Amino acid sequence: MEIPIKKNEEYIVEIIDNGYEGEGIAKIDGFTIFINGAIKGEKCKILILKVTTSHAFAKIVEIIEKSPYRVESDCGTYKRCGGCSLRHIEYDETLNMKQRMVENLVRKTFSENNIKVLPTLGMGNPYNYRNKAQFPVGLDKENKPVMGVFAQRTHEIIPMRNCLIQNYYSEQIANFVFGFIKQKEISVYNEQTGKGLVRHIVIKVGVRTHEIMCILVINGKGFKEEKQLAEAVIKEFPEVKTVVKNINMKNTNVILGQENEVIYGDGFIYDVLGEYTFKISPMSFYQVNPVQAEALYYTALEKAELSKDDILFDLYCGIGTIGIFASKYVKKVYGIEIVEQAIEDAKENARINKIDNIEFFAGDVEKVFDKLMKEKQAFPDVVIVDPPRRGLDGNTIQTLLALEPKKVVYISCNPATLVRDMKLLEEKFEVKEIQPVDMFPFTSHVENVSILKLK
Repeated sequence: MEIPIKKNEEYIVEIIDNGYEGEGIAKIDGFTIFINGAIKGEKCKILILKVTTSHAFAKIVEIIEKSPYRVESDCGTYKRCGGCSLRHIEYDETLNMKQRMVENLVRKTFSENNIKVLPTLGMGNPYNYRNKAQFPVGLDKENKPVMGVFAQRTHEIIPMRNCLIQNYYSEQIANFVFGFIKQKEISVYNEQTGKGLVRHIVIKVGVRTHEIMCILVINGKGFKEEKQLAEAVIKEFPEVKTVVKNINMKNTNVILGQENEVIYGDGFIYDVLGEYTFKISPMSFYQVNPVQAEALYYTALEKAELSKDDILFDLYCGIGTIGIFASKYVKKVYGIEIVEQAIEDAKENARINKIDNIEFFAGDVEKVFDKLMKEKQAFPDVVIVDPPRRGLDGNTIQTLLALEPKKVVYISCNPATLVRDMKLLEEKFEVKEIQPVDMFPFTSHVENVSILKLK
């Protein structure tokens, strides 16, 4: 096929759809072009930036006909940051877009499509919802210390002011810490040389308890002003219950290292989700949007129609949040997670909430499955899966097909792998509907809940 367009040329196109990252899609003579910031229904003049054999990328030069859903972005760093790629679209329309995106995946994957994709469950107030903020610290082009966010698809740090998706306190505390670092001339990390001390400022907020943790990620063992810094932070922000230094001396993109030392406080905070209290440590994975996490869990459990006689297996259980939520509706919960620290946190969370019908096991899902069935004679009636973005592995798929639980409650952060896995499980399980949940408003991400019932 002859490619009908050229790099650095301008064209006028109709935007016929939006892609999985929220980008606009246009076609010229059947050839697909992806355009950042364009909305379905718009007519745009575009400039071609890159051409491959199958598609091209372009940017908007001029919007000739605007979508009625286009709004002026309310964020100064929006165009460079990329943290929330749908900020130029009315919120309710972003919910519709996410529903359509899941519908498109279902339609492409299932030839006989009887699966209904429900309207996306949105937030009443889709602002300042993130309870964890990670601010990189480094040097700008003039070799001066800078803190903020990475510019889209780069490691250039751009200063940020008034981020509308972070918790209100996160930025205030990070700015205060960064001011102290500059004032005391504490060195900051240089990614090119691997030298310099402060790499990241991480803030975790207990949204319901108002307890805050401040984590300093450093390329070293410590610095002489660390106690003074902690005292200054506590004096300015009494909500900060603990200050921790995290030691990361590796040349890596991973933010946190494996070693933590408490400078002030206990090294953890608490938060409340639903009717349960959860302990959050520096390494804990905890839902970033607790308001929508509650909505997600209650939706999943309501649709699962659990019974007091059910044995429930919670795979990829993390720190035990959904298993703890489910515990009062079932006879017994077994949680499985490969990360040992998460399992320690999960056991502690069960103790805190006085839940005695739940047990947690660290290890590979398939091996722990076998152990539970052989040693405890435990066979699941219901299995909850909440896998990482890559979805379920082949072994887990085969185990579910062999075990034939009555129901699989599938919570997914990646609709593409959800739909793929549903297809692999369809010989024994059927799905009637998928419920999208907007866990990260104004971003292209969408969480989904679906109940797979044994045929």
